[in-house]
Amino acid sequence: MSEPSIPTELIDRLRTARRVAVLTGAGISAESGVPTFREAQTGLWARYNPEELATPDAFRRDPKLVWEWYAWRQKRVRQAEPNPGHQALVEMEQRIAEFTLITQNVDGLHRRAGSHNILELHGNLFRAKCFNEDRPVESWPDSDEVPPRCPRCGGLLRPDVVWFGEMLPAGALRAAEHAALTAEVFFSIGTSALVYPAADLPFAALAAGVTVVEINPQPTPLSPHVTFCLNGAAGSVLPALVAQVWEAA
Repeated sequence: MSEPSIPTELIDRLRTARRVAVLTGAGISAESGVPTFREAQTGLWARYNPEELATPDAFRRDPKLVWEWYAWRQKRVRQAEPNPGHQALVEMEQRIAEFTLITQNVDGLHRRAGSHNILELHGNLFRAKCFNEDRPVESWPDSDEVPPRCPRCGGLLRPDVVWFGEMLPAGALRAAEHAALTAEVFFSIGTSALVYPAADLPFAALAAGVTVVEINPQPTPLSPHVTFCLNGAAGSVLPALVAQVWEAA
């Protein structure tokens, strides 16, 4: 297979860029074999709609069911490994003075790959927080109770992910907006550009005069507006881009 062609103008801009922001979506994780949110409704979970398992009301109705579904998803994600797209972003971070990785993914693969400056807009599958106090909880006593309880207040623990009807973490969203507006180059990678407010970020960057690059196998609503559209999977396009920008410099 031939190496993806990267526009010379983009190569030149990246070689001199000091501030780069990247937004990633489910597409980059799908290349590692992580099922998308809706694809996770398989096997014994096929009879449930995601909306029946990923809302505060669903947790209030049946916290054990919801906790067990997320435990099953954790098991699936643990079987996946970061792919060349994740690894290329690690290398890009090492080359750029101010690099911000904004992700809609909850699978933690970017961190496992070695990325550091990560904003998780939708939370993390492997963290928990107290349902009552909305505080992160890092550890709790062993117990047969499902879900376990908060060691501080005794309330039930829940996955630290953003559910339907919940707001994104305000601090992470503010930081993502700042990164998008102040970047010299902004990447939108493996995202449908349909899930808001994250989908606003590349448009905000464009309005601020930022060079916006989309990497996706299929066109999205963002595609007609970007500065550069690189059609293809992140796992092939990103390593080629890193190689042509820096290794050939």
